[in-house]
Parts: sequence; structure tokens; C-alpha cells
Amino acid sequence: MNVTKVMIVFILTAFSANTWAYGSSSSSKKACNKPNFTQFSPAHLDVVQAQSEFSFLASGSTNPETIVVSVKKLPVDVAINKINNSYLVSGTLPESLKSTYARVLIKATGTNNCKGDAGWLLKIEP
Repeated sequence: MNVTKVMIVFILTAFSANTWAYGSSSSSKKACNKPNFTQFSPAHLDVVQAQSEFSFLASGSTNPETIVVSVKKLPVDVAINKINNSYLVSGTLPESLKSTYARVLIKATGTNNCKGDAGWLLKIEP
């Protein structure tokens, strides 16, 4: 009788879901390391003059060729300089933006193909 009970326990253990489970979400997927953007200048909600310069830092995990900046849906040319383990990105607000609020929108892809975005709002005076 004891041998029968041991065999039943063995069979139930062999066919349980936990025994046959394979992989897990943490072992089969790599974490997405999105680009990070900091040190926005001028700061969020600052009042600036038309055609003012702006800048921000992009993390070292950012692919610099993929950085795209727009202000109120207008594309902006930017200069990108490597500083230590990050990138200093700078540009100038479009000439056509005066007496309005405008969002500086940043989009980029990380070195591991994860997409990231950020931005901040400025008040532009004439």
C-alpha cells in the first residue's frame, strides 16, 4: 500500500503545472532601457524671448542619431555634443513662434531600440 501511495505522489508531481513550466517573463525578455532626458534649459514654464536657445541632456543609453526635436510640431535643428557619459543637445526656438506657449518635444531611440520621449512647455514672448 505504501508503494502505491509513493507512486501516486510521484505521478502527480511529475504532471503538475509547476514541474512542466518553462521560462518566465523575467528570463525570456530583456528589460527595455529607454533614453532619459534631464536638465531642461530654460526650465518648464519659463518665459523666453522669440528665437531663444534651449538645451537638455540625453542619457548615454540614447542613440544620438535618432534624437528628433520639435517645437509646436515644427522641426528644430539641434547640435549634439558628447559630454562624459551623456549628450548635450541644444537648439534655437523657431522664428515663427511668438506670443504663444510651445512644447519642446524630444523623441529618441535607445541603443537597445527602446523608444523614449519627453518635453517641456515654454511661454514665448514677442
